[in-house]
Amino acid sequence: MCTTCGCGGSKKRFAGRLSKKSRSGTGLQYRAYGSGIKASETGLPAHADGTLDFGAGAAGAHAPGISQARMVRIERDILAKNNDYAMENRDDFTCRAIFALNLVSSPGSGKTSLLVKTIAALKDAMPIAVIEGDQQTDNDSARIRAAGAPALQINTGKGCHLDAHMVAQAVQRLDMQPRSLLLIENVGNLVCPAGFDLGEAHKVVILSVTEGEDKPLKYPDMFRAAGLMLLNKCDLLPYLEFDVELAIGYARRINPELKVICISAVSGEGMAQWLEWIENGCRYAQTLQQSNAEPKALLG
Repeated sequence: MCTTCGCGGSKKRFAGRLSKKSRSGTGLQYRAYGSGIKASETGLPAHADGTLDFGAGAAGAHAPGISQARMVRIERDILAKNNDYAMENRDDFTCRAIFALNLVSSPGSGKTSLLVKTIAALKDAMPIAVIEGDQQTDNDSARIRAAGAPALQINTGKGCHLDAHMVAQAVQRLDMQPRSLLLIENVGNLVCPAGFDLGEAHKVVILSVTEGEDKPLKYPDMFRAAGLMLLNKCDLLPYLEFDVELAIGYARRINPELKVICISAVSGEGMAQWLEWIENGCRYAQTLQQSNAEPKALLG
C-alpha cells in the first residue's frame, strides 16, 4: 500500500502454496512449488488457474488489516483534496494561457531525453518550464536546465507520484510567464499517477518499444486517463521483436479516443508531429484565455 496516498495495492501472482508456518508470525511465506494457492487457504478470490486477484474488491486494491470500505473512504478523501488543488492549478493555467502536460511512463521509457529534444526545438518559439518528479536526485532537472529551460526538481521520497499541491508550489517557485508551455515529468510509475489530476490539459503516456506490447492491458488506468500516447524509441525497432500495430491496438482497446505518435528522440521520427501537437495546444490555451471560456477537450 502506498505510504503517501493509500493507492497502489499489491497485485501479485504466486505459483506456490501457503505454508503452515506462515499462518503464525508477521509475514506470508510461500512454498516455491505446487499447483497454486487455494482460495480457502487465504480468504482471497482466486481464478481457475490459481491466480489471486487482490484488486477484485470495491477499492480495487488490498492492504492487510484495512477493509475495502475503509480504503474507499481514504481514497475518496485524498482524491477530493487533490482535485481541489488541481482545479486551482487549472484555473491558474487557464488565466495565464499556460499549456500544461503531465508526462507519465515506466522508468527508463526515455521521457527526459524526449524533453531535452523538445526544449531544443521550441525554446526560441515560446517560454518553457519543466517540473521534474523523482524519488531522489536532481539529475533530470540538471539535464533540463542544461538544455535551456528552467526546471524545478520535486523529490517525493517514498512517494510514487506527484500530486496537485506539489505542482502548485513548484509553479509558484518557477514564476512562469503567461503563454508558457509547462512540461511535468512525473515519477516513473504507470499505476498511481493515473489517479492524480495535477491540473494539466493532458496526460501524455510514453511507451517505449523496449517494453512489451501488452503494457496498456497490464496498466489500463493510465492509458484510459491519457490523451496522447508517444510510442518512443522507434529507432530501435529493427533490432527488436515489437509489434507496433498490436501495441496501438491494445492501447485503443482501453481508450478508443487515444491519439498515438510513433517517435524517436534519436532519429527525429515523429518529432514534427509531436511539436505540432504541442503548438496546437498552446494556441488553444491562448484562445481559452482570450474568450474566458470553460476548458474543453483539447486538440481535436
